[in-house]
Amino acid sequence: MARTGRPKAELVLSVEERAALEGWVRRRSTPQSWAVRCRIILACADGMSNKDVGALVGMTGQSVGRWRSRFVEHRIAGLGDLPRSGGPRSVSDEQVAALVKRTLESTPRNATHWSTRAMAKELGLSQSTVSRIWRAFGLQPHRSQTFKLSTDPYFVDKVHDVVGLYMDPPERALVFCVDEKTQIQALDRSQPVLPMMPGVPQRVTHDYVRAGTTTLFAALEVATGKVIGSLHRRHRAEEFKKFLIKLDQEIPADLQVHLILDNYATHKTPAIKSWLIAHPRFQMHFTPTGSSWLNLVERWFAELTNKQIRRGVHKSVHALEKDIRTWIATWNTDPKPYIWTRTADEILERLASYLRRIPDSED
Repeated sequence: MARTGRPKAELVLSVEERAALEGWVRRRSTPQSWAVRCRIILACADGMSNKDVGALVGMTGQSVGRWRSRFVEHRIAGLGDLPRSGGPRSVSDEQVAALVKRTLESTPRNATHWSTRAMAKELGLSQSTVSRIWRAFGLQPHRSQTFKLSTDPYFVDKVHDVVGLYMDPPERALVFCVDEKTQIQALDRSQPVLPMMPGVPQRVTHDYVRAGTTTLFAALEVATGKVIGSLHRRHRAEEFKKFLIKLDQEIPADLQVHLILDNYATHKTPAIKSWLIAHPRFQMHFTPTGSSWLNLVERWFAELTNKQIRRGVHKSVHALEKDIRTWIATWNTDPKPYIWTRTADEILERLASYLRRIPDSED
């Protein structure tokens, strides 16, 4: 007679359980340990023996039998890790709640925020305990971030307008993000730059000599990432008009032009309005007040700053402008467009959820 072995617990999956297990197996973000356990249960439910399942997933038959038994007893909850043995807790739930509340709702008498040692002294806990609890709840009193909410009464309409151009641009038209990077300083270090060596980074003096400033007018083509730039020593409506004329000359005459730009006064003078009337193919789309993050050219300005301006050494404004023109020309040989992914509704919903977390001001 063939040996049947120890009888196995019967394992039958419901439709919902099978769908959940198969979903975790397919999902790339599922932790590997959890995905293996899901595969074990699915294979057992298909009638495979513990030994065969073990060979399939790289485990012993005994391990497969243990997961089978835990699933039969606890269902999907049994696939999690059981509590491990150890010493009794030294910090109660009430102490944890008091620490979190004190962190969120108060500040120390002699500082603007709590430190782990100050909080530990205040509540009679160890510094490491406070640190672990803060990490568990994601509390970082030492950090502070800035924010600014737009007060533009047409904020919603402008977000829909600008994001609509990014995600669904009109036919026979080009969309450009336009802005100025003003007061770019030509800085020369007071002493020669010491080059990088093995184990030693490049070294520059902390002080510098100013040689003057320039202003960059830039238009980033959303579809291709190419940039049209123009440098001027001053930042007035007159210079902005010259930049518009340059765009008109370089963009094919049979295409409509949509410009996304901010609400700076230079963009709305009578001279600019008259020029736009004489050139009807140009249409202005203004970002909401205080919302420069909506203009993709700002991201390109960050590239320029990090890769060319911040660590550059220029003895004159002419040398600075030459390097900027060279950098733009190099960028345009292999431009990389920035892809906007969030819809206007997603942006507004996220903003609304943020506003709901702000407590109402007291009279």
